[in-house]
Amino acid sequence: MKFSSKVLTFGASLMVVALPAMGSSVATLPMNAPRIGAGKPHGGGGSTSSGWSSTNWSGYALSSATNGTYHAISGQWVVPAVLAGHGSTYSSSWIGIDGFNNSSLIQTGTEQDYSQGSAHYYAWWEILPAAETKISPSQYPVQPGDHMSANIKNNGNGTWTITLADSTENWSFTTTQSYSGPGTSAEWIEEAPTIGGRVATLANYGQATFNPGTVNGGNPALMSSESGVMIQKRKQMSTPSLPDSDTDGFNVAYGSKAPSPPAS
Repeated sequence: MKFSSKVLTFGASLMVVALPAMGSSVATLPMNAPRIGAGKPHGGGGSTSSGWSSTNWSGYALSSATNGTYHAISGQWVVPAVLAGHGSTYSSSWIGIDGFNNSSLIQTGTEQDYSQGSAHYYAWWEILPAAETKISPSQYPVQPGDHMSANIKNNGNGTWTITLADSTENWSFTTTQSYSGPGTSAEWIEEAPTIGGRVATLANYGQATFNPGTVNGGNPALMSSESGVMIQKRKQMSTPSLPDSDTDGFNVAYGSKAPSPPAS
């Protein structure tokens, strides 16, 4: 799909934002596909040096208790390469609004899985409680090392526009959908997706970088102490770094060791 519209700049790259009619050209995830939905972080509430813990999320989540209501979020990341593991393993990199402290969530991102002897990568968007919509891999391919940019924006009329762009593969995807969530949190997350109602084993994704991130129309994310680690079977599986010097980005790494923050 080709888009022609204004260009918004955030960080160091450009994002093409189109405003198509409802229901853009996408491929719906098959009923037997692995990813069923993200939802709020499971097993949260643990007290850690990172602020919160979860069995399926790691990264940064900002809440309206300290930052107000969110009506827009952006983020950039590099698609991580997953390694072979024991059995099938899964990971997702995404940005979203809501989900951290309520049951609503609007989000978009990339999937990085290892199953049936090989790695698999694709893009997607999702609005709970519906299952994710897989963005056609043939039309919108994703590979490890690709530079992604994402933007989710409230249009003020009951609809939100989701835009995901891959500057490495030279494509941009946009869809406008109805969404009525309260906008009480904003997230930049590395996730172990839910499969058949259970949190999957996290894939060894190495390290991912989210930088920069903004909220509410371009304001720096101001990530501070609201980071969280992923703990599965009493083992810390994914750990974010401290924020970078301008507090709008971070690294997140597979395992229990916190990586160094990215250069601003």
